[in-house]
Amino acid sequence: MNPMDIPHKELQDLITLIRKLRAPDGCPWDRRQTRQDIGKYLLDESYEVLDAIAEDNPLHLQEELGDLLFQILFISEIASEAGDFSLADVMKDIHAKMIRRHPHVFSDVKVHSVKEVKENWQEIKKRERIGTAAENHLLGSPPRSLPALRRAQKITAAAARQGFDWQNTDDVLKKLQEELAELAAAREKGDVKFIEEETGDILFTLVNLCRFLSVDAENALTGTIDKFLRRFAYIHQRLSANGKSVDDATLDEMDKLWDEAKEKRI
Repeated sequence: MNPMDIPHKELQDLITLIRKLRAPDGCPWDRRQTRQDIGKYLLDESYEVLDAIAEDNPLHLQEELGDLLFQILFISEIASEAGDFSLADVMKDIHAKMIRRHPHVFSDVKVHSVKEVKENWQEIKKRERIGTAAENHLLGSPPRSLPALRRAQKITAAAARQGFDWQNTDDVLKKLQEELAELAAAREKGDVKFIEEETGDILFTLVNLCRFLSVDAENALTGTIDKFLRRFAYIHQRLSANGKSVDDATLDEMDKLWDEAKEKRI
């Protein structure tokens, strides 16, 4: 049996389950949900999938992909009930889109590198937007619900493709120094709104710096957050071993333990 044939029954069983939940004699909570309601859970489930991928735990990833799939099917069922589109429409659209965007696989287009594949993808995507609202958005309109760092990196990359960019990394570093000076000026004035604006400019410039260094800003910050949590847990464990709590410890003691964790590459 072709492994790709296996999910057909399971997919239909899951759709049937969702329809039962949405039926008049189903679950009152599920019947009340709108696509906007489920959309909020969709974002949470997407992040949980990413966490499972980072953990490299296949069973956890399987579970989280199931949760994400359930939300997608649920939204599709709500749309079907409203007569907007069906799950079949969703699947047909993405099938056709993937064929269009892979002409080097499904047509006679020749490519010689991953770079050419990406360039073709962007060009095809651009042609698909002709006559749509997205066509008028010069920077591609990255979803507003994206994490701010990821959205900033997408927007600045789109601007760079249109020639609006610094020449090199040193230019970005100079801009960062300029923004830090402007934040210092904002602090002197004590204007909270001005301080917020200048802080935002610094973060935006740092995102650009990440792009020039070929670093994913979102992943970089996530890694640092995880590192902070590991090192703070180390501080807590070492203090506990000495009969102390974080509340009892001095800042000097915690700094010393932080340095220990750093030396141990925790």
